[in-house]
Amino acid sequence: MSLHSPKEIAAVAIQTGIAKHNVSVSYLLILGFMAGAFIATGFLLDLHVINQLPADWGSFAGLLGASVFPLGIIMTVLAGAELLTGNMMTLPIAWFARQISGFSVLRNWFWVTIANFVGSIAVAWFFGHVLGMTEGDYLKKTLSIANAKVNADFLHAFISAIGCNWLVCLAVWLSFASKDMVGKIFAMWFPVMAFVAIGFQHVVANMFIIPAAIFAGALSWSDFLTNFVAVFLGNAVGGAIFVGLAWYMAFRPQIALSADNR
Repeated sequence: MSLHSPKEIAAVAIQTGIAKHNVSVSYLLILGFMAGAFIATGFLLDLHVINQLPADWGSFAGLLGASVFPLGIIMTVLAGAELLTGNMMTLPIAWFARQISGFSVLRNWFWVTIANFVGSIAVAWFFGHVLGMTEGDYLKKTLSIANAKVNADFLHAFISAIGCNWLVCLAVWLSFASKDMVGKIFAMWFPVMAFVAIGFQHVVANMFIIPAAIFAGALSWSDFLTNFVAVFLGNAVGGAIFVGLAWYMAFRPQIALSADNR
């Protein structure tokens, strides 16, 4: 068959978490940088698609932008980069299965957060600020998006972030179902497009758009930090609890057997 069953996907997710827990810091930093840059590039493409669309197109304009944003996660998953939000599902499910330690989860998240941040702000600075791809004609749209992110209060940002990573981790989960590249792309495309079109908050995407507004002189790093805390926590709940724990509890016997026989 060209597809893994849901039970098999759960075992693959655990095995992915196991594989990620003991890699070197240099590995996490290099591939984490790449993932941050990939997500930022997808967001940059989204920004350029929607910037000149007529206002009376309404939500359809947002849908067009959302339809190209998945480029970032497609490059991340297929190229094997390390993305924090996806790791918020794969590491915890391996921990729930008692295959790795809680320290391993936190270690991975710590280094991947740093690397994703560096990759995201590199794109925001060099492509967005130096080349002007988030400023000039694009500044109004950049500020509109960034202000919407930072103006959400803690509770709203937190809940929005849960919804975001529920969908993002389902995209990663569904990518495990397919054994071919085309299937993986289609599996990831629609959940990611959905979170962007809805307007949910993604911690790594925000590492690009909010610094882009900061580099333009419109926001501050304190604005970023306040948003970061709420969205990081919400994304962690969405990935670890709403996907990782839910599927672990549903398929626990099968996962344990598959993990032991890996």
